[in-house]
This record gives sequence, structure tokens and C-alpha cells, in this order.
Amino acid sequence: MKVLYYDCFCGISGDMNLGALLDLGVDEAYLRRELSKLNLDDEYELQVQKDNKKGISGTRVDVALKNAMHDHKHDHSQALQPAGGAEQNHHHQQHQEDRNYPEAHREHTHHEHRNLKDIENIIINSRLSDGVKKLSLAIFMKVAEAEAKVHGKHLYEVHFHEVGAVDSIIDIVGAAVCIDYLNVDKIMASPVQVGGGFVKCAHGIIPIPAPATAEILKNIPLKSGIVPFETTTPTGAAILAANVGTFTDRMDISVEKIGYGIGHRELDIPNVLRIYIGYQESTNKLEEQYILETNIDDMNPELYGYIEEKLFDQGALDVFKTAISMKKGRSATKLSVLVNGEHEETILDVIFRETTSLGVRKYKVEKIMLPREFVKISTPYGNVTVKNAYYQGEKVKYKPEYEDCKKIANEKNIPISRVYQEVYKIIEANDYDK
Repeated sequence: MKVLYYDCFCGISGDMNLGALLDLGVDEAYLRRELSKLNLDDEYELQVQKDNKKGISGTRVDVALKNAMHDHKHDHSQALQPAGGAEQNHHHQQHQEDRNYPEAHREHTHHEHRNLKDIENIIINSRLSDGVKKLSLAIFMKVAEAEAKVHGKHLYEVHFHEVGAVDSIIDIVGAAVCIDYLNVDKIMASPVQVGGGFVKCAHGIIPIPAPATAEILKNIPLKSGIVPFETTTPTGAAILAANVGTFTDRMDISVEKIGYGIGHRELDIPNVLRIYIGYQESTNKLEEQYILETNIDDMNPELYGYIEEKLFDQGALDVFKTAISMKKGRSATKLSVLVNGEHEETILDVIFRETTSLGVRKYKVEKIMLPREFVKISTPYGNVTVKNAYYQGEKVKYKPEYEDCKKIANEKNIPISRVYQEVYKIIEANDYDK
């Protein structure tokens, strides 16, 4: 199993993430070609260079805006030294810190007032792949939901001075492009270092983490205080929240390569994001998970399809329904949801808000899974992702991904069964040749 592991010992920002993924082996020319599909080339320049922090060599990325109205940028979440006199030196520090965070808010130009709907239109109307579009929108949604909650506004009423800025669009879509390029089976991360001290924002001076960052990192293990500055930005937090399935200090992988994304501020520790790529042993995997279930006898059955989609969107690993008979002969449906501990709260929120259930049973289960890998195969109709499963080192099962086959069938106007037949024929021929 191919694994990506984020070591966030000095936090994470959008530009550091791009730097680390490029340093890890993502092709820079490929990233530039994909980003050009956003049709924003006249608004920014992507600057990539090798750099060094505290003796650690890595890749530094800057997204420089073209035709900016001002030479320096202003960040509502810039960290302030907790020592006295910081406010007196604000203008001097402002200029210095502007160069430390390329995600910072720039002076209000025509780039700065894009809201979530504007960003969705840019991504949806681009020529990016469906997978990259979906992941980009998922990351943006993490920040949008946090900003809306912090400011007490509707999701589509919030104008993002950070997320709406071109540099953050490039950081987030670039992250989706790079993760898609690496095609890993699992993404893990360490607890996230958020830094310390205070930030100056529209609400005044408040302790780190900034409100949006704290909201995004709910239910994610944090560390703080390693330096008196902000080390994790909302964009960096959202990239983790939308992609990482497991947060743990234990990597438990055989490391193949390490990438370093270089930050901009000079700290007492190396200001870098370290990302590992490697493999976990191909043995049967035992996972501890939970079943949440409830009996429902008074709900319109048409609603189950909608509710299932919501449950899967919020992290359900499986959703299934069982026809049961309750007391007094009442017909009912038992709704069962398989979930890990990380997503339990969001699953309960869907059940209690969207169904007529008044209570849920919870019990722990152990799930034994075969190791899996995802590969793309070329067919006369286009590429199709195939999931292979292994038992004792031997491939024992394989299955084409339904969404890929469905997309081809619709685009080519052919029966979906024909797509499946073609995929199985190619797989069996290749296995025989081996």
C-alpha cells in the first residue's frame, strides 16, 4: 500500500505543501500545465526554487501576483511577538512578515473579492480532471465552512480575503493536482503544530491558532508553542482536513523518499514541512471501527438515498439498511453506519438532523481488510481505475471502479456492461501473459 505521511512538526501552509510535494517528485512542468487549465495565468506567476533552512535543503514555492496595486501584502493572521513593544514596531514588522507568508492577504485588488461561488465556477469550468476538481472543491469547502461559522454568515455570503486570493487558489488546486499525481492509497499525518503567541486580525489581537484555523482543525490532534508565531495557516489546515485519514506520530511505513517544503520565516527550528512517501506491508489489516445503528419506522423511504449520500460525504465507510419487524408488528428499517472514531461526531449529526431517529446504538467492531492497490489500465474507450486485492501476497480479486466505467459509458454512449467486459478482458490477458 502506497502511503503519504505529513510530518507537521513545524506546521503547514499552502506554499510549503506545494514545495514539499514538488521536492518529493511531482513533475513541475506537469503541475504548471494543470494549473494553466484554471485560466488564471495572467494573474500570477509560479516561482519555484531550491532553498535551505537550518541546513535542510528543499523546495520553496511562491505565488507572485501580477499587476498588484501595492508591493507588499497584509495578512489578517500575521503572528505578533508576545513580547512588549510589538505594536510600536508594527509597520516595520508588517513589511518583514509580508515576505514570510505568501498566503497572506494582499491589499484589496480585483483578485480579493471572490467568494465561494466564484471559486466553484473557476474550478468547475476549467479543463482539470473530475478527481482534481472534486478534491479542490472539498479543500475550499473546509475553509469556507470555517470562515462562515467564525463570521456568523451563510456559506455563500462570505468573501474570502485569503481563500479568494489567487495565491490561495493556486495553493489549493495545486495540492489537489499533486496528490492526484502521486496516486497514493492512504494519506497520514502527525499531530499538527500550530505555533504560539498571538495573531492580529479583524477582531483584534487573539491567541494562536487563528479562529478559522482552529475551526478547520477540530477533531484533529494538535501541538502548540514550539515557536511564538503562527505555523499553520487555514489553507494548510484545510489541505490536511480534506485528505488525511489518520493522524498519528507512528508512521509505520517503509520510506521510499522524503520531500521538504521550505517556509519563509526564520525560526529557531527548521521552518520546513516534511512529507514522506513509502509503503506499508501487504498483510491483512486489522482496523478498529464502530457501528452506529438505529431503527426507523416513521420516515419517508424516499429520503434514504439522500441520507446515504450525506453519510458517505461525512466520512461513513459503509452504509446499509436491513428490513426488520418491530413491536406490534410494525415494519421498520435498521440503518447501520460503519465509521471510524474520527468521523463519529459528523455521522451522528447527519443521523439526528436528517432522519426521524431519536437514539443510536454504538458498538466497536474489528474489520479485517485485504491489502489493496489502485492501478489505471488503458482500454480502447479510455483509462479505467482497477482495484486489486491481495491475500498472502497473491492477487485474489480485482474490480473496475464503477464511476470510471459509468463516465465512459455516458461519454461513448455504450452499455456499461461493455466497458466492464473490455476491462476484464484486458486484465485477464495481462495476467495470463505474466
